[in-house]
Amino acid sequence: MRLKNFSLSFGMPIFRSLSDESRVRILNLLIEKKEMCITDLEQILDFTQTKTSRHLSYLKNSGIVNIRKHDQWVFYSIREEVYDFVNQVLNYVKKDPVLLADLNTYNIMYSNRELAIYKIESKKYLA
Repeated sequence: MRLKNFSLSFGMPIFRSLSDESRVRILNLLIEKKEMCITDLEQILDFTQTKTSRHLSYLKNSGIVNIRKHDQWVFYSIREEVYDFVNQVLNYVKKDPVLLADLNTYNIMYSNRELAIYKIESKKYLA
């Protein structure tokens, strides 16, 4: 269900979330890559586990991100209801050098983890 408009009480936590650079960097990665786990975000953003968890908790409590558990991993994604709004806002800053560097770091990490992805995918079929 996509939102066509929202109330001020629903929008204020979203605007507060977008007021922090760390959360904008996280949201940009989630918009671009659809779903990520906390360890990937820590590596890409060069954050501590505590800082990453704190910002993800804030985004979750604000109603912006969903969580999905798979074995010992927790994956985060942007909720469908706010996806269009967040995407539209982040389109204005998508050429920022910091955000582009984050995406470049992700692409380097992703190219080095094909075996891990294969292992996760093959585990689905064995179960």
